Amino acid sequence: MRYGHFVDRTGDVIDEVMAVYMPAGKSYTGQDQVEIFCHGGRQAVKRIQEQIVAAGARVAEPGEFTKLAFLAGRIDLTRAEAVAEVIEANTDTSYRTARDHLLGTYQQHISGLRESLIDIIAEVEASVDYPEEGIEVAKRDEMIAQVNVIIADIKELVDTYRGGRIIEEGFKIVIGGRPNAGKSSLFNLLLRQERALVTPTPGTTRDYLSEWIELGGFKVNIIDTAGLRSTGGAVERAGQKSARRIISEADLLLWMVDLSRKSWRGWLAEDLGELAGHHIMLLGNKIDLVSNADRLVSELKKQDISPISCKTGRGVTAVKQAVVSLISENMPDLTSGVVVTSARHRQKLSAASKALKSARIKIQTDDTPELTAFDLRQAVSAMDEITGKIYTEEILGRIFSKFCIGK
Repeated sequence: MRYGHFVDRTGDVIDEVMAVYMPAGKSYTGQDQVEIFCHGGRQAVKRIQEQIVAAGARVAEPGEFTKLAFLAGRIDLTRAEAVAEVIEANTDTSYRTARDHLLGTYQQHISGLRESLIDIIAEVEASVDYPEEGIEVAKRDEMIAQVNVIIADIKELVDTYRGGRIIEEGFKIVIGGRPNAGKSSLFNLLLRQERALVTPTPGTTRDYLSEWIELGGFKVNIIDTAGLRSTGGAVERAGQKSARRIISEADLLLWMVDLSRKSWRGWLAEDLGELAGHHIMLLGNKIDLVSNADRLVSELKKQDISPISCKTGRGVTAVKQAVVSLISENMPDLTSGVVVTSARHRQKLSAASKALKSARIKIQTDDTPELTAFDLRQAVSAMDEITGKIYTEEILGRIFSKFCIGK
């Protein structure tokens, strides 16, 4: 580490800096590397970068430093992907999962499965070398048991993706309902800010509004949609079409009912018929405007409708708690550090499981050992694509293009 001044080509001092040289093999990238630490102002960084580029360097591509670390063998591909996860983590849950991936817990688990498969392959290929001996019945039963254990382990991993996707991409909550049911008011309450325009006029929200919040340690995307009704102008109808599309993509639909309307029961029955198949939480808004509120609350509970008032705030905290509980139900055991958050990993694990099931059938039917070994190696290859033992430039391009520049 050295202290000094960074000067431009004319000798003018740009900033007071510290610089450190890291030789190949002892740097993040595995190559010769120099890091300069300057003051964080925009102009100082900009002028220093301009001078370095003018001297023959170039600006790094997204994820290039981490890509070089992977190619140098310092980290495997799961840990390289975890670098981006750590940087992008914006809740405690996503950070802890990304951190465990970066520390190698997930990679060690995948490598352990791979080693178990290699042991089985060795047994199968031994019968290829000595075909006259074949595979003993006891040994065949032992192989099937080992394959079953690995298949079960992979299934557990794949099952964690349901929660892992929420950790990585967030939980999407859509607020829906008829016009003037209080959707935008609830949207503002959940955000704790006046984000959506609220008026007594039906059809105020012509398009959807989307914001991210942290709820119970989880990343949640809240979307306020246009009210659904058969009338309205061209712009409002376009908003309703957009609302229906967004509702179809929701992890949870908060369907708002205006309890101050006499016809709300009939409307709700009609709406539920159209919303079949969606994961819905029913909210009865404007309970503060109902004269026989206590009796109505009892009725609502029987229908699993949560009474709320966006005006007074009644019941909103309970709705938040119910949503957090619902998300938590989908979460895997985060203490293990073994959670699948990547769709690519899920795909490769599913491919490995499919190959193993094919191999199991061949072992059970005493099929040709060469074909059994082929299936087992297919499973190993799928796992190697997760950790990066097998990769293509296309795969690396897709992964590292998602990184921010300079990482």
